[in-house]
Amino acid sequence: MAKPIVALVGRPNVGKSTLFNRLVGARLAIVDETPGTTRDRLYADAEWAGATFTVVDTGGIEFGAEDGWLVPEGELSPLSTASPQYIRQIRAQAQVAIDEADVVIFLVDVQDGLTSADQEVAEILRRTRKPVLVAANKADNLSLSQHALEFYALGLGEVYPISALHGTGTGDLLDQVVASFPREEEEEEIEAVKIAIVGRPNVGKSSLLNKLLGEERAIVSPIPGTTRDAIDTFLEWEGTPVILIDTAGIRRRGHIERGIEKYSVLRALRAINRADVVLLLIDATEGVTAQDAHIAGYILEESKSVVVVVNKWDAIEKDTYTMIEYTKQVRTDLRFLDYVPVLFISALTGKRVHQVIPTALQVQKERLVRIPTAELNRIVRDAVYRHRPPSKWGKRLKFYYATQAAVDPPTFVFFVNDRRLVHFTYERYIENQLRAHYPFTGTPLRLTFRNRGKE
Repeated sequence: MAKPIVALVGRPNVGKSTLFNRLVGARLAIVDETPGTTRDRLYADAEWAGATFTVVDTGGIEFGAEDGWLVPEGELSPLSTASPQYIRQIRAQAQVAIDEADVVIFLVDVQDGLTSADQEVAEILRRTRKPVLVAANKADNLSLSQHALEFYALGLGEVYPISALHGTGTGDLLDQVVASFPREEEEEEIEAVKIAIVGRPNVGKSSLLNKLLGEERAIVSPIPGTTRDAIDTFLEWEGTPVILIDTAGIRRRGHIERGIEKYSVLRALRAINRADVVLLLIDATEGVTAQDAHIAGYILEESKSVVVVVNKWDAIEKDTYTMIEYTKQVRTDLRFLDYVPVLFISALTGKRVHQVIPTALQVQKERLVRIPTAELNRIVRDAVYRHRPPSKWGKRLKFYYATQAAVDPPTFVFFVNDRRLVHFTYERYIENQLRAHYPFTGTPLRLTFRNRGKE
């Protein structure tokens, strides 16, 4: 089951980002020695009462003068003068957020009191079947907590006075959040290989889906961001059941336009989380961009298998060495994904599209490979013999025993004398030695080091 999504919704400056930081805690500032995984944060995982979930900071529903909000004092309310187009935009933004989330936290500000903007958002939230929790933020003392009572007028049920800055009241809020998650038995999982198609807007995700299916199942448009939903399509590929998941394009947070696209990222994140294999589409005419690396970081964090698909290959002037040189460049730019296959296709003409699903299915098989324990320990012994482990504090790292604890993704546990001696570079060396014998093509490996005996 995919991790539940909790969306923080509200107008600007009510404290959504502060609550986001409070809920995800230290997980927000991830320090990772893996090159290229740093990215702007739109979401992060949080844990409460044994439940892990994804918190999404959706950004404020903004109100500005360009939307008809400059009104002389004493005249009509700002909401009444807002253009119909802007009202539709407010509804569309909020609707996409609540449609994808499992639980919505609606933040309001007790210091500002109940505003017309709060009422407009509440009107939308009242129509959803999703659990909506009203968090009356900035209730830093008992006096301010009393002001939270006026938000019962929104008609959304219980109001939780909190202080996102100091953490007051967040425990009660989180208890209700976890209690509101859908039960596992409510979700029926189809036994099929799930393949998600992800990438920046306008790289050809929907075109690839249509070509794979041989029919127009998704809207194809040159306008970036046409696809709003994650679309599941079931098919059988040479006897193997497959679910293709087409997603909306992902942009860096600072470049996400105000509107539906801001929230379409939620769907792409969920699609990555649900998938077994992810097809990362890259525009051949633009090469690997910084945002492609950011998307790869999303995939890597979820330990999903990957196939890099370079689309629009028909638009590139080529000679005998173009594909070789381009592959080298892709592996250089995505150096933390050097184990993944790279395909060159044209979704427009259909060139090599027939290779996409077979490659993804092969990658899925690699994800389920298990190394026999005796063979694994032999590989580790040989690796240690060829390259002595590092030492620190006058102490050298020693390997005692290794075992593969799981598949999907392949997970290895190494028992050592002191796990603090394991440097990132030596961990990478061990991973490369494993891949030299068992490639695990397109699949990330999880390596865990434990001290033998008591910690």
